[in-house]
Amino acid sequence: MTTPAAQTPRRPAVAGYFYPGSAQKLQADLEQMFRTTPAASVKGKITGLIVPHAGYAYSGVVAASAYQLIRGLAIDNVAVISPSHRDRFGGVTVYPGQYATPLGNIPTNTELSGRLAELSPVILKSPLGHGDEHALEVQLPFLQYILKDFKIIPLVMGSQDWKTCSALGDALAKILAGTSSLIIASSDLSHYHDQETANRLDQKIIDAVNQFDEEKLYYEITAGKCEACGAGPIIAAMIASRLLGANQAKVVLYRTSGEVSHEYDQVVGYLAGVMYG
Repeated sequence: MTTPAAQTPRRPAVAGYFYPGSAQKLQADLEQMFRTTPAASVKGKITGLIVPHAGYAYSGVVAASAYQLIRGLAIDNVAVISPSHRDRFGGVTVYPGQYATPLGNIPTNTELSGRLAELSPVILKSPLGHGDEHALEVQLPFLQYILKDFKIIPLVMGSQDWKTCSALGDALAKILAGTSSLIIASSDLSHYHDQETANRLDQKIIDAVNQFDEEKLYYEITAGKCEACGAGPIIAAMIASRLLGANQAKVVLYRTSGEVSHEYDQVVGYLAGVMYG
């Protein structure tokens, strides 16, 4: 039976706030970001990206530097993993319907989403956590611009403990094996420290990503040695990417909000990374 959530696309919650609300302005901003963003490259199959989720004015160039890596690739499915900033719940939810942005509707791969929910009791088909969440939504216009034709598996993590990260990573690897798919981990880094402190904290995450060491990242986060609101999505994406054949990871760009605002007393850190092999 079709659920109401599947019939009605999830409408944009932060269009006109985190990014432009009009399709014309959004398209123009995306074109500008991709035209001016540093281009990187990796040798090997890309299985996952790590991208920030602040307003485009602050983190858009960092996000675009990761999305540049998939330009021209044939990708049919994108699993986008977001933390939950507003709703409190356990486990992970996968949205049962389409997502909409000013650039149009994006279909969900209902078959893969259904299989994902069947593989682990921590993964539920539910709109819980998706309604006002910006961290997943802000990734979608980038994907629409760079890929054009694809389906999504929209995921929000209410829990970011190791058990949940591992269960999600394992399940994603199983459903995506043999498909043309990509995993997106949505995360900002340290929040509201001065620039020097932010750089020191964020370097620990940069090191763990460059070493492709999700266990080290989890330890550093849980020990309070660094900060990332989407540490769970990063760890789950690293686990899934490794199971899908990735053996390397690399940070392609790191910046803070201070480099845009020129105010360095309270900054937020942003990282763009890629898993490949």
